[in-house]
Amino acid sequence: MTDKSILSLATLVALAGFGPGAWADPAQAEGFIEGSRLSLLNRNFYFNRDHRDGPAPTYNSGKAGDNGYSEAWAHALISRFESGFTQGTVGVGVDAFAMLGLKLDSGGGRNGGRSSFDVLPVDRDGRARDEYTKLGGAAKVRLFDTLVRVGDVFPLNPVVAAGDSRLLPESFRGLTVENTSLRGLTLQAGRLHAMSQPMSSDLRDNFVTFYGGPVDAPWIAYGGGDYALNEHVSVSLFGSRLKDVWNQYYAGTSITWPLGDELALLGGFNFYNAKDEGRQRLGQFDNDIWSARLGVRYGAHTLALSHQRNNGDDDFDYLRQSDSIFLDNSIQYSDFNSPKERSWMLRYDLNLAAYGVPGLSLMTRYGRGSDADYSNANAYYMRRDGNGAPLTGQQRWERDIEVKYVVQTGAAKDLSLRVRQATTRATAFESDLDEVRLIVEYPLSIL
Repeated sequence: MTDKSILSLATLVALAGFGPGAWADPAQAEGFIEGSRLSLLNRNFYFNRDHRDGPAPTYNSGKAGDNGYSEAWAHALISRFESGFTQGTVGVGVDAFAMLGLKLDSGGGRNGGRSSFDVLPVDRDGRARDEYTKLGGAAKVRLFDTLVRVGDVFPLNPVVAAGDSRLLPESFRGLTVENTSLRGLTLQAGRLHAMSQPMSSDLRDNFVTFYGGPVDAPWIAYGGGDYALNEHVSVSLFGSRLKDVWNQYYAGTSITWPLGDELALLGGFNFYNAKDEGRQRLGQFDNDIWSARLGVRYGAHTLALSHQRNNGDDDFDYLRQSDSIFLDNSIQYSDFNSPKERSWMLRYDLNLAAYGVPGLSLMTRYGRGSDADYSNANAYYMRRDGNGAPLTGQQRWERDIEVKYVVQTGAAKDLSLRVRQATTRATAFESDLDEVRLIVEYPLSIL
């Protein structure tokens, strides 16, 4: 994706604000103060990961964790302020956040060492820090149905998505544009020049990818949109450019088709192409990866089968700790995205509201991948065996179980409790591990 294409898409998003659906009466808009919201999320997070076959691997670093065992218990206070907009044709506002992570327990030898990316930042002596903070904000401007933010932002789309699977969420710094003028269509574009990992207080001027590690890329730009054809079918098209690293393109669709009062057919398809760009900071590659899902929902029960395949010679990479991998078989630990890897997954969901327990849900899934082959991988993604030969014929499987309960009424309304357990087993290219996460969240609306 070139600079001109990003600029053209951003211009399109802005001009869409002058479409037929955009002429809302500015006088009806809430004011800066009247439209303000202040929230506080309490998040209690316990994380236990045991690499059963030794030290945890770290990609492209040549180092490993101290003992392959990570355990941490921490609490987060995540406050967010979102102002309304000043009245008039052009509305101005601000967003801000203040986040605090507090260590409750994580002794020496139990935090995975300095190479850990689990829960808490780690000092030079290898011990988890007692606390860390993240502060930031963004100015925002609304023109009809177009919203521009400049500052610290949390984009969410298939090519750049701020991750929120750890104690504190990931954030980016830059400019984003969003437009919702046309019914069913949401357009997005942005250019970001820094990212903050969930386990860090600092923004990095360069970017970090999951499999390639830190890269000297000055910015990432993206653009695209989601369109709901009707209440049953939606499609997405996005593209991004991580300067001097890759051009990445995504196409996807999701279908929920009712067959009766209790019965519905589910389907979906996701496709990515990633190709090296500019100075090729992570070498030469041209990867296609896709996933397809077919399932059925009957009352409280949902059963789905998905297949995923990477046709490239290298790992399909994405920004570290982000959620920008919208593939069906990218799950709690495994992404099933190694070169030439094929994977199948069976997933079952149960909503126990139908059995008299509203707010309680269960999910379990099993995925198996095979044929991972690094024979033709470039130097940045290559993995070798003990004799120095590229790994071939690699296999793995993962089983996940998740139980979640959300309080429905009373003083503790919206309090959620979630237990997530994962077990993975693999041949030489991945770790055997057991993992447990306990997450308690209590959101409070202050303003």
